[in-house]
Amino acid sequence: MNKQQLVESIRTKKNFLCVGLDTDLSKIPSHLLKEEDPLFAFNKAIIDATRNYCVSYKPNLAFYEAQGLVGWNALIKTVNYIGDSHFIILDAKRGDIGNTAEQYAKTFFESMPGDSVTIAPYMGEDAITPFLKYENKTAIVLALTSNPGAADFQLIESNGTALYEVVLQKTASLGNTDNIMFVVGATRPEYFTKVRAIVPDHFLLVPGVGAQGGSLEEVYKFGANTEVGLIVNVSRQILYASNGQDFAEKAAVVAKDYAYQMNKLMEHA
Repeated sequence: MNKQQLVESIRTKKNFLCVGLDTDLSKIPSHLLKEEDPLFAFNKAIIDATRNYCVSYKPNLAFYEAQGLVGWNALIKTVNYIGDSHFIILDAKRGDIGNTAEQYAKTFFESMPGDSVTIAPYMGEDAITPFLKYENKTAIVLALTSNPGAADFQLIESNGTALYEVVLQKTASLGNTDNIMFVVGATRPEYFTKVRAIVPDHFLLVPGVGAQGGSLEEVYKFGANTEVGLIVNVSRQILYASNGQDFAEKAAVVAKDYAYQMNKLMEHA
């Protein structure tokens, strides 16, 4: 799924929800541990329950890589099961250069394949451009994250310009609105106006709504553009709404509620 298809999906479904598949083997319902592939069994049930209420899925690779080959296989099966009906974000946060970056891009855009991948821009242009060579694929660059430690580097200012603003300006110049998105955390809604002044037309992947306390209303108020331009990720609140036999049904209830809230925001924009 490319950007234009994502925009169409948002307009059709009237929401901009991404379900984060941060599937922790220690947190999934115990009855699933009897399955041949517990990670995939959990993901499959979550996907089946939430497909109609979201436009995107975001597997967090750390939770799969931690399980070795078994986890990697579960990730591949999950991506294949999602198919082309939803925008697939591979949350890898890779950040290397040259041949290494090219191999990462090949991994996530050919071997998997995903529609997009999160990358860290600290090493500069060399760490970003290899991901921009793929048609209809998107690099999602970490700009202003939702964690407290973001202030250690991202908010440092030089001559009145914060580092995250430099990242936005420089990265946006390397590609276009079709192949670059940015991560901007919901826990810092006061910065969305500044972000939009620099990248008015790029999509933003927004973590931090839900368990981290970010406000969906403020994110939409200050971050939405004419195409909505937002993918709001919710992980734990949906995945672990229940740890019993009804885990998928409870996940659907939470996802449906977020979709409803988003629909109302879009209607009144």
